[in-house]
Amino acid sequence: MPGKLRVTLVKSPVSHTERTRSTVRALGLHRIGDSVEIADTPEMLGMVRAVRFLLRTEESNAEEASQ
Repeated sequence: MPGKLRVTLVKSPVSHTERTRSTVRALGLHRIGDSVEIADTPEMLGMVRAVRFLLRTEESNAEEASQ
């Protein structure tokens, strides 16, 4: 079972390419400060890596969320 990552948008993608903006949207991020939990899969990690200069990532424990 893949783990989870918490991804937070910390910089605006406005002045970047359309491809970068689309990747940020595909991750489910809309505004600065938005956070989402994504599956720790190779596809998602590739998306995060492509826009890593706009994001902050941290591991999310499923055990903490259930308590």
